[in-house]
Amino acid sequence: MSIDGILNIDKPPGRTSFSVVAQVRRWSGERRVGHAGTLDPAATGVLLVCLSQATRVISILAEARKTYRAQVELGAATDTYDGEGMVTQRGDHSLITREQVEAALGPFRGLIRQIPPMYSAVKYQGRPLYRLARAGIEVPRKERRAEVYRLELIEWQPPLLTLEVECGKGTYIRTLAHDLGQVLGCGAYLKGLARLRVGTFSLEDAVALPQLERAFTMGYWRELLHPIDSVLTHLPAAVVAESVEQAIRHGQGIILGAAPQGETCRAYSMTGQLIALLRFCPESGMWHPSKVFLPLDSPNSPKLPPINP
Repeated sequence: MSIDGILNIDKPPGRTSFSVVAQVRRWSGERRVGHAGTLDPAATGVLLVCLSQATRVISILAEARKTYRAQVELGAATDTYDGEGMVTQRGDHSLITREQVEAALGPFRGLIRQIPPMYSAVKYQGRPLYRLARAGIEVPRKERRAEVYRLELIEWQPPLLTLEVECGKGTYIRTLAHDLGQVLGCGAYLKGLARLRVGTFSLEDAVALPQLERAFTMGYWRELLHPIDSVLTHLPAAVVAESVEQAIRHGQGIILGAAPQGETCRAYSMTGQLIALLRFCPESGMWHPSKVFLPLDSPNSPKLPPINP
């Protein structure tokens, strides 16, 4: 019997996100395991690992806001934009003041444009940029839009400064650190990074890998799983009759009597089990299944309280 759910893991430094996924796959015996947003090996913090049917909400998790604590060192720039790379620039940071840093941060708030670093997973003609970079090849990269909802300087101990960043999908914190150094004229790179939050999942609630291994060994790891619909609570919900449930499971569009607000909603069975995500089609006036979840017998299956017909 497959086990569905989401693990909120505190990734340690020095581990790739893929290696953590592979570890969970071995421990759990589940074939379908994936993560919702890569962390660089040196970075730490919230890494969401989805098992079985929970992998179907990875795209939704990827859209969630993320919060980071970033330590930036002034006075040098590197080719990787972090402390792992070769120094490409050195500059005098001794005259940089906190007020100058605060002023320089202004343009990095709101909708911004970033050029992905060469050491990234973005693909160029089908090949990841980091592979080209390791071969000594640099190629032109297109600017990408990113959104920074909050950017605060929370600690100033020159040449180190600590930022807290709340941002949207696709924001490169390494690029932000590098670009800040260019604006200040002295160069900068990302010295340390911790992801504090992804959507509703916080670092305070994350489980460390040694604790997770112990939970697998002792057999209580399922208690650490978050249900699939814990990431869908921002969407309205509808409860449907058994006949309508079967129509949804066969991919058919349905009409909801009390139509939820918005373009997407959750559909539950009369017993409170999550059936599908439905998307509204204005042309037909019907709700069509966009993601259908198989019936689950697992104690972790997402359920509402039972509904009396």
